[in-house]
Amino acid sequence: MPEVPQQQHQGITGGLTIRYNSEKYFSSVCSVVAEVNYAQLGWKEDILTPDDQPVINTVTGQPERYERTITYLQIPFFARLGWGRERKGFQAFFQAGPQMGIYLGESTKTNFNFASINYQKRTSQVVAQDTMSVEHKMDYGISAGVGLEYSHPKLGHFMIEGRYYYGLGDIFGNSKRDYFGRSNFSNIVVKLTYLFDLKKTINPKIK
Repeated sequence: MPEVPQQQHQGITGGLTIRYNSEKYFSSVCSVVAEVNYAQLGWKEDILTPDDQPVINTVTGQPERYERTITYLQIPFFARLGWGRERKGFQAFFQAGPQMGIYLGESTKTNFNFASINYQKRTSQVVAQDTMSVEHKMDYGISAGVGLEYSHPKLGHFMIEGRYYYGLGDIFGNSKRDYFGRSNFSNIVVKLTYLFDLKKTINPKIK
């Protein structure tokens, strides 16, 4: 804030997951989950004219493009509720909790220099973010997801999950003298996970 028109920015997320199933309350399987992930976040600007046409750079003659990818080491902690089979079969689940991210680096893709930006054709004149470095290296927020798990006694646990993250911190300064009042992340992750058992309960009633 102020708003920067954006397209969908795609990146990868991958890492390690540890889960501990504590107890079963009524029909819910209660667990705690911790992850350590490498994640690519950032933004891709939607540089258009008022007629929704790409802005052509006056020097290169090409549509202006800008994309920044920021990499983090993300560490989420989840409380998890599952409904269904714990050892063999399907289980639906919901999990939510805090997440923090440690800044690792960033890269930029653009096809223009900032002295030749075609301001006359742009719908948005907000370009300060293109040359600003990430000021706050620690990111934090809330993450939540829903998914489906299939468990097999010998093969392990296979999960697919849709997850949403909303950042509570800003990557740029947000004081009255700074340009942006808000510059937080929000993103959607589709995650595939495989788990194997380090230790199994001996309770014969668990299915």
